[in-house]
Amino acid sequence: MLATAREEGPALSRRARRTAFCAVLFTLLRIAPAPADPPSAPVDAPAALAVSSAAPADSPAERMPNEVIEALQACLLGVMKNAETLGFEGRVEMLGPVLPDVFDLGFMAEKSVGRHWKTASPEDQQRLVSTFTRYIVANYAGRFTGWDGQAFEIVGDEPSARGTMLVRTHLLDPNRDTVSLDYRLRKTDESGWQVIDVYFDGTISELALRRSEYSALIKREGFQALLAKLDERIETLASEPPEEAS
Repeated sequence: MLATAREEGPALSRRARRTAFCAVLFTLLRIAPAPADPPSAPVDAPAALAVSSAAPADSPAERMPNEVIEALQACLLGVMKNAETLGFEGRVEMLGPVLPDVFDLGFMAEKSVGRHWKTASPEDQQRLVSTFTRYIVANYAGRFTGWDGQAFEIVGDEPSARGTMLVRTHLLDPNRDTVSLDYRLRKTDESGWQVIDVYFDGTISELALRRSEYSALIKREGFQALLAKLDERIETLASEPPEEAS
């Protein structure tokens, strides 16, 4: 199953203000038995654990958008199916090399603080990217704590705004409605196609929700408060037993 986290405190994210994307996604991925017959064409390889930890056949710059998402899905399934054996640190070890390859975390960190990026010092900008990256990895490791028959499938891709691509996927759950998860990717010469945003149900932007939350915190308490809260959240995710999540 995927566990949701406890309250973070008023400055960063109470349950009532937690992003709609995460709240709904993590709820939908909870308790459900494995299906008798597997859904058609899901990413559900038994060797997902090996796939996620092995080097891709092509370099990241050569992969197409749908191949980037396939790599992410294979990694997540590997983590979910082996979550108990791996433990939190093992999940971090698996996810650590994969997520920065799939996600443009530098870009996402910059956009998550909006106009406050330009007024931050170069040192604080660098620290934000580093802390944000560790937080994203810890966030996935702290929530993908088991598997109950879920699977992913890619349903198509299409051009999007400003030269980006949108890869549309479904989250398949045996006992619940299919969930749409769309990934927006941009291409750079250095890294190729990488995810810069995730949309739940085609409309709810994870990046926009995070930018609203982080910018509000910086406005109230300053840039250092955001960095401190992200560090605090990483520590909480590392120490929080999955059974205590609700």
